[in-house]
Amino acid sequence: MAKVVVLGAGVSGHTAASFLKKKLGKHHEVVVVTPNAYYQWIPSNIWVGVGRMTIDDVRFELKKVYNRWGIILKQAKAIEIHPEGDGQSARGYVTIEYTDGVRNGEREMVDYDYLVNATGPKLNFDATEGLGPDKNSFSVCTYGHAAHAWEHLQDNIKKMQAGQKQRILIGTGHAMATCQGAAFEYILNVAYEISKLGLSDKAQITWISNEYELGDFGMAGAFINRGGYYTPTKVFTESLMAEYGINWIRRAGVHQVDPGKVYYETLEGEEKSQEFDFAMLIPSFSGVGLTSYDKSGADITEKMFAPNKFMKVDADYTAKPFEDWEADDWPSIYQNPLFKNIYAPGIAFAPPHPISKPMSSPSGRQIFPTAPRTGMPAGVMGKIVALNIAEKIQGAEEHQHKASMSRMGAACVVSAGFGSLDGLGASMTLFPVVPDWEKYPDWGRDMNYSLGEAGLAGHWLKVILHYLFFHKAKGYPFWWLIPE
Repeated sequence: MAKVVVLGAGVSGHTAASFLKKKLGKHHEVVVVTPNAYYQWIPSNIWVGVGRMTIDDVRFELKKVYNRWGIILKQAKAIEIHPEGDGQSARGYVTIEYTDGVRNGEREMVDYDYLVNATGPKLNFDATEGLGPDKNSFSVCTYGHAAHAWEHLQDNIKKMQAGQKQRILIGTGHAMATCQGAAFEYILNVAYEISKLGLSDKAQITWISNEYELGDFGMAGAFINRGGYYTPTKVFTESLMAEYGINWIRRAGVHQVDPGKVYYETLEGEEKSQEFDFAMLIPSFSGVGLTSYDKSGADITEKMFAPNKFMKVDADYTAKPFEDWEADDWPSIYQNPLFKNIYAPGIAFAPPHPISKPMSSPSGRQIFPTAPRTGMPAGVMGKIVALNIAEKIQGAEEHQHKASMSRMGAACVVSAGFGSLDGLGASMTLFPVVPDWEKYPDWGRDMNYSLGEAGLAGHWLKVILHYLFFHKAKGYPFWWLIPE
């Protein structure tokens, strides 16, 4: 009997665990280690942040699903990885620390034949002074953060209703933050709700971002085919912002957040500030901080992980100028190069380089978005890792499944306002996620598959996907037929 341990139960980890169990059945053991009792559908957190959904609308208990599937759940956080065992046994193990409210703080060693590191990111609020929901800004990165943001946004709405003008600031809270898409959705939904209440004249809504141009989203921007015309995402994004009367600040490296005031450096080197009454700012991401040791007890963390604490995989991490990177430098099977039975799909893997061009201010502060790895790509990675491990256990010699972000398309549906008859959503597909300028020299992507439209249909598609992916995540009938 083989034992596969999955660290994390987000999009990538939960997908990996579900396909592992489906392929391996009762003959092999699948264990999921996650510090949370719930699975959450993160793309819908923005609706919690404007009161359109509740916390329970975007989450469900993992234990019920895993009990039905026959997956062992350990509510705990992983602390250490020992890929070579402890010297007495060569079998690898992870040290975990329970967070289940019963065995809190108790540690346990969990051995494995295969390990899937799908821990996702640490929300690195501490990288920006004063940033975070326990300090001077809000977040929608978790359902708890989003509910907290909505609780306080309602106070601002009440002040607007009383005739007071409110300054709302939404965007990135660090010079190298990613996940602009979540902040973009949130600002559009906040503006939509304020408009529906007839309070637009009482709100000064501002977008602040480390993007060189709007619509970069950490993917170097894109061109999308709209009715036969090639439109840059810059125009697509700016038009939506303008429609809602949103101001914007680009090329901004936020480095300090005080009560009611954010400080940032521009790419040109100017130090500026922006006052606010409500701020939702996305933090930078880092790896969760796992450490690793060899069989002698020597620390090998720096060999297994990049400086940003994300795990190294089958990518080319050779230092070279940004212009010299190639599509083939991106990983395709997410296997750690030192230990072939360890994989890291989703946000947990270390990208070989940014997708957007690195830029620095005259002071040396790097101001640009880092590479996104969320949503559909994370699910695809989790699935191919699961299939490859299952087939290895069943005797396969080679990896049969690959999913490089430079060979992978992605579909994204951006909510721009929740309304049954007047809502708005922007649907966009890109192929590939990482531009391949050698294969597609004109645009970097295949324009036959890079498409975008905005309208009410996009809103309904986003709502349908919310329930469709919950059906899949809960393992309801034919769940595996629903694409990632």
